[in-house]
Amino acid sequence: MNSKNLIDGFINEHVIRQGLDNRTEKAYRLDLEHFCAWMKQKDSLSSRMKGSFDLEHSIKSEATCLEDWMEDYLKYLAIEKKMSSATVCRKSRVLGYYLAYLSNHDIISLHRSLNLARGLGRKSQKRGVLSKKESDAFFMAITHEYESLDSEFRKRICLRDMVMMEILFYHKIEISELLRFEVADYDQSTGVLTVRRKRGQERQVYLFSQGLRTRMEQWLEDRKGFRCEGEYYERIFLSKLGKPLSMKMVIKIFDKYREMAGIEKGFTPKDLKENCMKQYAKDLVMENCG
Repeated sequence: MNSKNLIDGFINEHVIRQGLDNRTEKAYRLDLEHFCAWMKQKDSLSSRMKGSFDLEHSIKSEATCLEDWMEDYLKYLAIEKKMSSATVCRKSRVLGYYLAYLSNHDIISLHRSLNLARGLGRKSQKRGVLSKKESDAFFMAITHEYESLDSEFRKRICLRDMVMMEILFYHKIEISELLRFEVADYDQSTGVLTVRRKRGQERQVYLFSQGLRTRMEQWLEDRKGFRCEGEYYERIFLSKLGKPLSMKMVIKIFDKYREMAGIEKGFTPKDLKENCMKQYAKDLVMENCG
């Protein structure tokens, strides 16, 4: 089975059977063909193979480093081809789908998540200074996990995590404030969230990302499937057992996706939100205007 057959099989299973449109099929196919062509060129230059290029043979002979190939390719696109972080992240998502396909069909035995920060060519940052590429990698790590999950229950948990992280970073909300949110604090008709602060003070924030508002509304519906009883029934963010989350649990969730995104240890939600708000405000407003 050569690279064309592998790509055809992936397209048939992941695009055509899923009912995705022709533009998506074309984009996915080009992304994979371009990666294979780049891999073939690199492989030829290093004299590791002779004659025609066979992706399956290359994968099996270097099964432990296919993810390295992909990360090097994404880095090449970001640094040498100077593609935008959004474009590189989109291509990373397609490569991630392809890795899962190869694993499901025993072309490779195991695979790890792509290190998006490495793929985006992240340079060393001072602690507390988050680059936009690292922000992209962080949120893409959550999105990729959500899209790859088969269990509806686990998808609900991942959706909860995504909404929490976006609210924390985009709106400069403290973890303690996040954990106090109740269902009545969010007005779905206006997208306004009431933040109840210490000593009875309140402020209101507008969720200016339509995507975030849609995910918040979906989570408010999905949370009804959790066991919600007693004093904390009205809390927006609950554990899988229907109990309130702790600050330690939120930090643990953050660390999970920080590691998946390849962001160095030492960053905290407090560090990241101070940078992320400024970097993403314009992009999120543009989302609603586009």
